[in-house]
Amino acid sequence: MAGNNAVKVKIDKVEKIYNGRNGDMVALNGVSLDIMENEFVCVVGPSGCGKSTLLNIIAGLLEPTSGHVYVEGKEVKGPGPERGVVFQQYALFPWLTVLKNVQFGLKLQGMGEAESKETAMKYLKMVDLDQFADSYPKELSGGMKQRVAIARAYAVNPQVLLMDEPFGALDAQTRTQLQSELIKTWQEQKKTCFFITHDVEEAVILATKVIIMSARPGRIKKIVDIDLPYPRTQEMKMELPFLDLKSYIWGEVYKEYLEVRK
Repeated sequence: MAGNNAVKVKIDKVEKIYNGRNGDMVALNGVSLDIMENEFVCVVGPSGCGKSTLLNIIAGLLEPTSGHVYVEGKEVKGPGPERGVVFQQYALFPWLTVLKNVQFGLKLQGMGEAESKETAMKYLKMVDLDQFADSYPKELSGGMKQRVAIARAYAVNPQVLLMDEPFGALDAQTRTQLQSELIKTWQEQKKTCFFITHDVEEAVILATKVIIMSARPGRIKKIVDIDLPYPRTQEMKMELPFLDLKSYIWGEVYKEYLEVRK
């Protein structure tokens, strides 16, 4: 299902060093990776291995200390509309309705009221929240808020979707539901996705490829192709090919956890 062989995101020898009170801390150490068009890449690794730092550099929210990131051949120099970002915290505007939250980015792009409303409603329907268009974020559950954030990210039609543990704060049932919705949406919309998670099972059910990062300083330790057929279902989690991949990746991640604890 991973699409054409065009490189969508090129990460080239990216290093990030934070200057702290106790001296320099190397968060990323020479990370290079090509993400192809329509790929769904999940990144796993122990806390502090630089996963979010890498995502924020691709998003243009952080500058690398050295190295470069290119999206469709253009160097990332800051945030841009071709990259949509979904964070673990829903980052919705509490004073705007659900509809207006999704319209917000469209209007920034210069879209008029009628067209932006129609587009926003289309994506709210996609996440099954069109009937909550006039509600405010405080009236929604955590899972619903996150679906609004996903609708908002998709609505501006980015080339690349960057997701930093978007389901991390949700209960298990809501999480599995949103995983299923995301797989379906990804298949329909053909976006390139870069998704960070602590949950190895989540990575395997979603991804075409899983990147395992090493303990600090963050490097790419292994890249694992996930050759499971789409559409993926929650039932697959009980099957042997899934369980084999999950236990292999978990074993690799666990070795890195042990490194951190030394």
